[in-house]
Amino acid sequence: MTERELTARVSLTLPNGRVNPDAIGWARQPIVDTSGIRRGRGRNKRWEYWNVTTPTHILALTVSSLDYAAVHEVWVFDRATERTWGKAATVLPAHDVELPAQVEGGPARARAQDLKIDVVPEVGGTRLQARIPDASFDVFAALPAGHERLAVVVPWSRTRFQYTVKDVARPASGSVTVDGATYDVPEGESWAVLDHGRGRWPYDIRWNWGAGSGISDGRTIGIQVGGRWTEGTGSTENAVLIDGRLHKIHDELDWEYDIADWRRPWRLTGGGLAASFTPFYDKVTRTNLGVVASRTDQCFGHWAGTYAVPAGEVVRFDGILGWAEEVHNRW
Repeated sequence: MTERELTARVSLTLPNGRVNPDAIGWARQPIVDTSGIRRGRGRNKRWEYWNVTTPTHILALTVSSLDYAAVHEVWVFDRATERTWGKAATVLPAHDVELPAQVEGGPARARAQDLKIDVVPEVGGTRLQARIPDASFDVFAALPAGHERLAVVVPWSRTRFQYTVKDVARPASGSVTVDGATYDVPEGESWAVLDHGRGRWPYDIRWNWGAGSGISDGRTIGIQVGGRWTEGTGSTENAVLIDGRLHKIHDELDWEYDIADWRRPWRLTGGGLAASFTPFYDKVTRTNLGVVASRTDQCFGHWAGTYAVPAGEVVRFDGILGWAEEVHNRW
């Protein structure tokens, strides 16, 4: 399978709201305009998810609008003690939420009781600020010159489609505060990952997603893999970033794992990638409100393996911190 590479700016939707055929494909930068995805059509989903890995902590924030509700989360994890600080908020109907039509197109903000999130583009990167009781962080995710991001339009049909930007291995720096104690997010050892999503989704969907960022043998490595939700669409969200250059994997990957025994290594193969993922923590989220339900196991751990670059080089990597997840949503 070979996907079309997009090289010029394009609108995700046609004037009638259906997916624009000219937008179906992938790009090395977030060049798709999603201003046609607004609240009010019932199946619209818009979100910004940022995750930051540091030597001591893992930080995450979510700003989202799912048409009928705004759903936000701030989460902080202490890697040494496995203690967590977190707060999720569901706002019905959706209000006090701001999401831009494009990556770096403006701020993303969320306000709810005891929760405040600001994601603001700045010169040279993006500022991530989040605050909940007993925890906060202020992180700058740098955008190095020439750094490439994976942008993909996934079409289930003319009326159901998703635009995703997966931006891995962004150098991060700043601070995190928990229970009054402040810790560095040290530059050179900390990494930010963005999941930017805009689209119109089926009601019942399952997916896998994995990501990782770090330095191995002196090279900056970013892992971006996905599965299930793209099957049969002609698109994938698989890629390896090496020193800022994106290498697109056009194949669906084979995922081998057992979520009932989540500490066992996961294995992913296909398209030149042979990777293992060894978890050390499972962030379990369960929501069941009848018609709306969600089940997520987001396992954090380390990636290792090889990637055969199409030009012929085989790149080895080890100790790349990140996550792999299994999700089932009815939404």
